Amino acid sequence: MEVTVRRGDSFWYYSQLYKIPLQLITDSNRNVNPTALSIGQRVQIPGFVATGYQIRAGDTLWAIARSRNLQLDALLLANPGINPNQIRIGQMIRLPTRITWRLVEGRRNYDHRAMVNDLSRLQNVYPFLQVESIGNSVVGRNIPEVLVGTGGKRVHYNGSFHANEWITTPVLMTFLNDYLLALTNQTGIRGRAALPLYQQSTLSIVPMVNPDGVHLVINGLPPNDPWRSRVIAWNRGSTDFSGWKANIRGVDLNDQFPARWELERARNPKVPGPRDYGGESPLSEPEAIAMANLTRRRDFSRVLAFHTQGQVIYWGFENLEPPESAVLAREFARVSGYEPVKTIESYAGYKDWFIQDWRRPGFTVELGRGTNPLPIAQFDQIYQEALGIFLAGLYS
Repeated sequence: MEVTVRRGDSFWYYSQLYKIPLQLITDSNRNVNPTALSIGQRVQIPGFVATGYQIRAGDTLWAIARSRNLQLDALLLANPGINPNQIRIGQMIRLPTRITWRLVEGRRNYDHRAMVNDLSRLQNVYPFLQVESIGNSVVGRNIPEVLVGTGGKRVHYNGSFHANEWITTPVLMTFLNDYLLALTNQTGIRGRAALPLYQQSTLSIVPMVNPDGVHLVINGLPPNDPWRSRVIAWNRGSTDFSGWKANIRGVDLNDQFPARWELERARNPKVPGPRDYGGESPLSEPEAIAMANLTRRRDFSRVLAFHTQGQVIYWGFENLEPPESAVLAREFARVSGYEPVKTIESYAGYKDWFIQDWRRPGFTVELGRGTNPLPIAQFDQIYQEALGIFLAGLYS
């Protein structure tokens, strides 16, 4: 919600008036100097939207404000130039409305379009949220990264490396939404205050690494799609893509990283297909390149890649992980009920490469249990299991 600066206004005053942490107002207005506000300047108030309200017989601005749990001046600030003593029946005013509900609806087939729409809605209500493109998929779909927080602990979460594991995307998006709600309403999550997490950590989320693959699994391809004939051939003539993990070129993006890639290559398919083909060389695919470039640029403290399924947390690679990894894995297991497993005979994955090149904690978290793609009926259970891990990744 935007308000217009008046004489004597300050960010601190807005934070008191709307009961929003001062830092969130400051971070929502990065192009505004809070020590040099000018009359008429526009300022964003996070966590609020302005809704229209038509004055009815007997209304007063004071009574309207009280019924919405607002101070009168919060109403006046949203309606510059209004005379509180001269409102008339039928007049339209702007009501500051605090958002206390989720904007993300994760219990549905959640493709790239759904994610992009939800990110736009979240950014509109929570302008301290930063959304940047890290690159494009093979077909040209944008791969967004979301940044929340200002702290020195740089934590990264990602989902949908594998196409038929797309439920990881709405699970991540729902956590993002709940985190934003807890920040602006100062309600906390599972009894843990959100603002200290925001101040201590910078959270990076790439909700959908493989948007083309997710689109294929959820929506299929129309008859005129230029990839249709190739993809169906790679899928052994079937238009049932429920087993498809790869990107649209039939390359498994989690077999694309230079962490003993040649060992994974030796035992896996040598041609494109639904899964396990690691390409002709590491980092050949634009989605994997985008993730590698992002990871080098951000210099993360730890990374968590969310997959399905198995209720397992993989935390080691070639004994290159630091001692901290075992401590974190135990905490993630405690809060989720998942089983921590140090390693399996698997190479060339994103977390493998991160552990190898940075010697910092990296995790592959296998959410839920069953056959991929996991049914959306499992969404609530999976989210509750994952929520503890999302929080522990920030506070531990």
